Amino acid sequence: MNMQSPMNNCSIRSVTAGQLAAVAQECLDQQMRFLMAWHDWEGQQCVVRYLLSQKDNPEFVLLELRGTDTIPSLAALVPLLGWYEREMQDLGGLHFTGHPEPFPLIIHEGFSIPQPPLGINGRSGHLSGLYQPPTMPEVQGDQVQDLYWGPVRADVVETAEFHYSYIGEAILHYHPRLFFKHRGMEARFAGQDAQRSVYLAERVSGVGSACHALAYCQAVENAWGIEVPPRAQLLRVIIVELERLYNHFHYFGQLSKTTTLKVGAATGFLMEEKVKQLAGELTGSRYLRSLLRVGGLRRDLQAEHLAHALEPIIDEGEAYLDRLQQTATHLDRLMGTGVLSQSAAFDQGATGPVARASGLDRDLRRDHPYAAYHKLRFNVPVRQKGDAMARSDVRGEALREAIALLVQASGRLKAGPVHAEFDVPGGAQQGLGWAETPRGTLIYAVRIEDGRLQRVKIKSPSFSNWRVFPLTVHGTNMMDYAINEASFGLTIAGCDR
Repeated sequence: MNMQSPMNNCSIRSVTAGQLAAVAQECLDQQMRFLMAWHDWEGQQCVVRYLLSQKDNPEFVLLELRGTDTIPSLAALVPLLGWYEREMQDLGGLHFTGHPEPFPLIIHEGFSIPQPPLGINGRSGHLSGLYQPPTMPEVQGDQVQDLYWGPVRADVVETAEFHYSYIGEAILHYHPRLFFKHRGMEARFAGQDAQRSVYLAERVSGVGSACHALAYCQAVENAWGIEVPPRAQLLRVIIVELERLYNHFHYFGQLSKTTTLKVGAATGFLMEEKVKQLAGELTGSRYLRSLLRVGGLRRDLQAEHLAHALEPIIDEGEAYLDRLQQTATHLDRLMGTGVLSQSAAFDQGATGPVARASGLDRDLRRDHPYAAYHKLRFNVPVRQKGDAMARSDVRGEALREAIALLVQASGRLKAGPVHAEFDVPGGAQQGLGWAETPRGTLIYAVRIEDGRLQRVKIKSPSFSNWRVFPLTVHGTNMMDYAINEASFGLTIAGCDR
């Protein structure tokens, strides 16, 4: 076994294309879990990397395959890699042999691009979104109807097209078509100053600005060996937990809206607004932007009295959650809706509250501690039923835990610097950074040369959960669809990054 350590908290194992499937099976047998896969071009050499987490071990494992852009697909063995492999084919020009779904993921039918945006410079190629057989089986019958909803939908929801085959209210098959507004964020990082690019990270997903900034900064700090001061670590926890708190209140407002609880929806959105106002008063930014920088924070925050400022939100939030739990018409719509089994959640890569509602007890803050989470006490809520009710219960407990973490972190603050002094190293470095967002696992992998980014890979939680979501729609009914989607708390911008 060839092991190196180019990144802190991550061991690397080199494999060949011929060994890949056997090594992947060995990792699964050892109860490791694949998290993501991505490609890079180092000079003229193609490198494909697979990141895995280990059971009861905070160190990650990285499988690294070098020297070929034609790779055997692992999608049949590790289904969650299916989208990552298709993404590499579309954006990097790689080829995965034996893929069960070999057609484009990012490039839509009728569109073509002359060269892969994350391909190697100077290499000719032409990618086309030519028509391929659909990902859902042909459904025939006198009573079967097809509905294409989107890409432009009502209200202010994000752009996507959903294809339903249904009889009456019963959905036989469902296929979401995303990536209408793919922004090429990973390509945008290339060549940028690594210290300044936190601004780009903050704009990958607006409702996750702070977590993206944190994961990115930690990746660069990991690459450069920077130790962030204790006060800055605690303030980072406060920033991202405020983001978690307003996201969870928004979640309950949206979920209440789909079960036709108008007062419940208005209250959830009002509580979200109150948290954002508190964030604005504390930091100057309702969306918690322009606060983090590589090495710590851009400026100090006076958060010692945050617990006192949170008291009205704690009281009103607890009363709101209690009222939802006592509303039978709301609960009836959640029970048994959109069931995701534990095995499907594991195989397809579910993350965050979605995974924990299906019995997967995983949380990066606890399993791979970062910032100051190792100094704080918190519970990770888990349920087993995997339905919309379980996802709602997990979110409710997570909301309470976010408040508890905010109180703890603010109470532990001590005077001190909020930024580490460092010199930007020359040469090449790699780094890995991560954060547990309100929606789940977020990971940044960076490669830097002489202070400038060469490759940035973003593993977004919604990229994973959008892949899982259709499994909970097949065999359900139209009346429950909106409730099921709301219970996942998905964001399309986080997927179409």
